[in-house]
Amino acid sequence: MKNKEKKKDSQINYLDLIPKKNEELRWHTDFKKRVILEVENRGIFNTIAQKIFGKPRFTKVHLDDMGTFVWPLIDGEKTVEDIGKLVKEEFGEKAEPLYPRIVKYFQIMESYHFVVFTNRSEG
Repeated sequence: MKNKEKKKDSQINYLDLIPKKNEELRWHTDFKKRVILEVENRGIFNTIAQKIFGKPRFTKVHLDDMGTFVWPLIDGEKTVEDIGKLVKEEFGEKAEPLYPRIVKYFQIMESYHFVVFTNRSEG
């Protein structure tokens, strides 16, 4: 990450952001009620790998207990802080350190384009 991008990210208050699921992303729950995200492998190299080497069209990302709890809460209305409070109620001390952990979760989710922030200004 470039210094300019790091500085821009450090100025963002992630707790005020409102996450929304990527509408193109497929997902479901397994028999253990854990959320599984299905990421389509696109692009020429993925197409070649699928045809020649039999690679799957979709990669499955299995979320842990906390990620499975958070995923349905991402509705395009709740802020990261609102979701954090619900995580605290559900998991208690197991969620600590809560806010650094949940901010990192959403940074990762955004970097993989699993979520977008509806109120994030690109300034």
